[in-house]
Amino acid sequence: MKILFVASEMAPFAKTGGLADVAGSLPFALQREGHQVSVVLPLYSKIGENFRQKMKKVKEFYVDLDWRRQYAGIYLYQEDGLDVYFIDNEYYFHRNALYGMYDDGERFVFFNKAVVHMIKELDLETDIVHANDWHTGLIPLYIRDFGKGDQYYKNIKTVFTIHNLKYQGIFPPEILGLAGISTDYFHEEGLKYYEMVNFMKAGIVYCDALTTVSQSYAQEIKYEFYGESLQGIIRRHEYKLMGIVNGIDYDLYNPETDKRIPYHYSVEDPADKAKNKEVLQRSFGLPVNEDVPVLSMVSRLVDMKGLDLVRYILDELLQEDIQVVVLGTGEKEYEDMFRHFQWKYPDKMSAHIYFNEEEAHLVYAGSDIFLMPSMAEPCGISQLIALRYGTVPVVREAGGLKDTVIPYNEFTQEGTGFSFSNYNAHELLHTIRRALEVYSDKDSWDGLVTRTMKAKHDWEKSSKEYTKLYNTLLHQRW
Repeated sequence: MKILFVASEMAPFAKTGGLADVAGSLPFALQREGHQVSVVLPLYSKIGENFRQKMKKVKEFYVDLDWRRQYAGIYLYQEDGLDVYFIDNEYYFHRNALYGMYDDGERFVFFNKAVVHMIKELDLETDIVHANDWHTGLIPLYIRDFGKGDQYYKNIKTVFTIHNLKYQGIFPPEILGLAGISTDYFHEEGLKYYEMVNFMKAGIVYCDALTTVSQSYAQEIKYEFYGESLQGIIRRHEYKLMGIVNGIDYDLYNPETDKRIPYHYSVEDPADKAKNKEVLQRSFGLPVNEDVPVLSMVSRLVDMKGLDLVRYILDELLQEDIQVVVLGTGEKEYEDMFRHFQWKYPDKMSAHIYFNEEEAHLVYAGSDIFLMPSMAEPCGISQLIALRYGTVPVVREAGGLKDTVIPYNEFTQEGTGFSFSNYNAHELLHTIRRALEVYSDKDSWDGLVTRTMKAKHDWEKSSKEYTKLYNTLLHQRW
């Protein structure tokens, strides 16, 4: 099949979060399934010169936005057989950041409309357009609308994936005139959202197939707690909704070959994981002691990651014979909290309040237990990386965390981590203490670490599920 994958960010070109990792891995996995895959994203000014030198300009055209005609230059970058197209417009994309601008609505209206025009301008034979999150939410609507008067678009099917329902792209109704979208679509079953226009809702309503990034999250978003006020429209479109869990790049995250960690190890020979632990303890200023369990967090420091639970129990937790390392930035109250506990327990707590990719790999490889008590987690990537490196996750049973971490069973010696269900601080504390008990039993712990490293969460299974979905769409058996 011929698939066009549309995203607002893609590793390694431009990244703010997990979407970039998905866009940087899934297209290659789909390609390995035998499909012809292209990707398209904005040509942000922050994309490095090392990438720009390998791009070639293939087309330019103009996009009508109300009374304006805006330039769109199309550049092509090719790597490992994958075509990556970049849409150039300096007025919209020569900015200091990817998002968070006063005119984000106009910027991504332009991007969405330019992508749909690009398909015809380049005569890209396209079976499936796979759009992602609110930044591409108008694309299913544009393709459906253009298809009414232009046979070129009539047989293109659209898939829309929700990576995080919290961010929806909500703008005043005047943006419809700019977008060239009829007010016929501005109603409760269409774009309308409390007298505003909602790009995420557009993607949900007008796509041919709706996916999200784990099976549990696909169920959760049908209800109020996780539905972010869209649960009603999601339930009305649940006939086309399915969850396909994300994977991670097993070449990038591989303890046998990872250049970012000092000592390599494998499931067959895990001994050198302990040497990485020693390096982690030294580099984070903690006493070197192989027998003391190291608990870690690599995270955005925000409420949604369960840090209010951590705050409630951290003083009590640090009475245990443990060490805790934290890497990440976020809300000031949590940054200050970790700095405070580092001051109070200098031999037990070390917080690096910044983000560094190399240090992140060392934390995954060198720690024993990984904490991820999220309130909500559509899929989660950190727990998958932790599993890959033999670092046992402690998670809350939410979204993709529930789908990817199998609870430990001491009677059958099965499971790949520890989990708790209620959003409750002492359930978290009890679960951590249970993990520490198992840690004290070397044979049980070694067996658990082996199972975590054998767990398979690469993109192979997910790409097969997407292939099956695409086939279903194209053969009209939906």
